[in-house]
Amino acid sequence: MGNKTKGLLALLGLGALAYWKYKKSTPEEQQAVKDKINAAKDNLNKWGNDLKNKANDVASQVKTKVDDVKTNTEDSVS
Repeated sequence: MGNKTKGLLALLGLGALAYWKYKKSTPEEQQAVKDKINAAKDNLNKWGNDLKNKANDVASQVKTKVDDVKTNTEDSVS
């Protein structure tokens, strides 16, 4: 067996173990797991939105600089 196959089997085994443990847990513990997953999802969405906003800010700054250089170049040629 290759490393990829072993890794995939290990991941599948961990997933099955986690699912079994989740199903055997109490409703309170299941709700705690759901809350953790939702909090992680919300944090990931927030991080993605922050990253997108920063990328848009940098893109607008670059566009402004390019426009300024273009204007300065046109003025110096004229």
